[in-house]
Amino acid sequence: MNIADNLATSGGQATADNSPGEKFKFLTEQFGDSKILRYQVPGFENLSLKQKKLIFFLSRAALCGRDITYDQHCRYNLLVRHTCEAVYEGFPGDRTSADFKDFTTYLKELWFNNGIHHHYSTDKTQPGFSHDFFVKAVNSVPSYKLPLSGGQTVEQFTDEVSEIIFNPGIAPKRVSLDPAGDLLLASACNFYDGVNEKEAGEFYIKLRASDKEAGRDTRISYGLNSRLVKENGKVRELTWKAGGLYTQAIEKIVYWLGLAKDVAETAEQEASVGKLIEYYRTGSLLAWDEYNVLWVKDQDALVDFVNGFIETYGDPRAMKATWESVVNFKDIEATKRTKIISDNALYFESNSPTDPQYKKKEVKGISAKVITVAQLGGECDPTTPIGINLPNANWIRAEHGSKSVTIDNITYAYDQASLGNGFLEEFAASPDEVVKIKEYGYAASSLTTDMHECLGHASGQLLPGVTHDMLQNYHSSIEESRADLFALYYILDPKMEELGLLKSLKAGEAEYDSFMRNGLMTQLVRIRPGKDIEEAHMRDRSLIAHWVYEQGKDKNTIEKFIRDGRTYFRINDYQGLRALFGRLLKEIQRITSEGDYKAARELIETYAVKVDRELHIEVLERYKKLNIAPYAGFINPAYETVMKGDSVADIRITYPEDFATQMMEYSKNYSFLPVRGR
Repeated sequence: MNIADNLATSGGQATADNSPGEKFKFLTEQFGDSKILRYQVPGFENLSLKQKKLIFFLSRAALCGRDITYDQHCRYNLLVRHTCEAVYEGFPGDRTSADFKDFTTYLKELWFNNGIHHHYSTDKTQPGFSHDFFVKAVNSVPSYKLPLSGGQTVEQFTDEVSEIIFNPGIAPKRVSLDPAGDLLLASACNFYDGVNEKEAGEFYIKLRASDKEAGRDTRISYGLNSRLVKENGKVRELTWKAGGLYTQAIEKIVYWLGLAKDVAETAEQEASVGKLIEYYRTGSLLAWDEYNVLWVKDQDALVDFVNGFIETYGDPRAMKATWESVVNFKDIEATKRTKIISDNALYFESNSPTDPQYKKKEVKGISAKVITVAQLGGECDPTTPIGINLPNANWIRAEHGSKSVTIDNITYAYDQASLGNGFLEEFAASPDEVVKIKEYGYAASSLTTDMHECLGHASGQLLPGVTHDMLQNYHSSIEESRADLFALYYILDPKMEELGLLKSLKAGEAEYDSFMRNGLMTQLVRIRPGKDIEEAHMRDRSLIAHWVYEQGKDKNTIEKFIRDGRTYFRINDYQGLRALFGRLLKEIQRITSEGDYKAARELIETYAVKVDRELHIEVLERYKKLNIAPYAGFINPAYETVMKGDSVADIRITYPEDFATQMMEYSKNYSFLPVRGR
């Protein structure tokens, strides 16, 4: 799922909550650098009972994979989470003390990040509570509530967990992208065990060569659903499947998918769910590709979903995928705009500034829609994308097409939570820019996401013999840059007005203002002092913004100026900036199509990684005064069956307000994996 990420939005009004006439409460709390929002599911009540059942079953499947994501992020995560949850639930001491409050914040951050590492920086979270407090707190909990291993005393157990939490040298980084070291050995993600970069690379080179010699399909996504381990000096692959790794959770996922299959809306959807079940049972990557082809062909069902090992951002080699799920249904009215985009896909592909040899000669099966999310799971919960484009396999995109979505109710929740927070007024270059953003920003942002997902990721083609893993640790950032540049290039194209997608190209200018301000300055609020940029989407934005800023200096395309001791950036030539976006898109498409690792590395390391330390300090100081958390996560709606005798008469939706309560409920009802020994 290639993800369009968003930092801040504005505009709109909110209405209904659980009770008639009561304003819906989007923002519920803030802790650390995070805030918790709720999202509504408008239109759920109008669905048929069969569609509601389908959402209910798929939502249960989405929750059953939760522990998989934790364990993939780091082998220690489930042990630490279960321990902290036992303390949170059973601590008999002073729950108003500073230590307990800091402990609660740590646990909430652990839930928010799906583990002990920050979800963006991937740095290990440092506890604010004392070691002595933690030892006493663990010892105050009945031992039967702690995840002790066989024969382990509480003292030994406490020492073990304390060492993991408090020792900064243990698992310091979930995903290392530092090319100076071995990416796998420096990363705490649980995709490799004792295997270094060279060994992993050689393993898959030999595996692909062996498959090719045997006449087997080599288009599969090698390594997508497995852990690579070294046993007795030999590297081998352990597959995530029923009967294999994560079987306890996967069997539950399969159970709920089986119920969903029985209430599928269309024959195509029934076939795709059946193939997904086969994939989970066998672990076959051929079955995974067959599922994706069937999933792309299912265009008529209102309800849709994502479920599986999909995104590779968490693997420094961009091969192994983290588990995730999103359950949704189509917003028919809003989808009209994305249909216009997909219907004109060939125009956009043909007229892009990229070299003809890297363009698709025909565009197949691109579908786009606006969706309403009903459930988030795994890597997408509680933090979530605002746009999705799948499948990721380039050959399936080329031969069968892809699905692209913009998640409207999530975007709307972000929008509502940002009203009146002062962020735009603080960092915009002028009052006129603020007015422009407030009038056009929401529409421009939504359309940019549409273009990014529907056309950006689906554009271009690889040369024969080129695979995405040739870009290695730079693949994700280059791919997100490519999609962003495609959207940015066209958001200021007169074709947008001609197709009725925008009322005015002022909206395109508003998007340029927002993107450049974010890429050059405001996204720095997400980085701790002294740190470099590491997350793929942030590198994407930094790369684009800094490259065009440098390339446009001779014509003063983007101007940096100081007013009242504060730094601002102002665009002086929007069409000149568009031309620069086009130039960079041309080069990044070439890099992608040719698998040019050296050029990808040079671009990323030159423009995307390093931070202007003085500007960073200034931005953090200005942002701190606004009292805004830079990251947002969501509380899911809750679904329950309404019975009439032995039959389900309805599915009722409610909107919980407390993040900790939902997380504890999920841990109680959806913890299927052992904390050790997977």
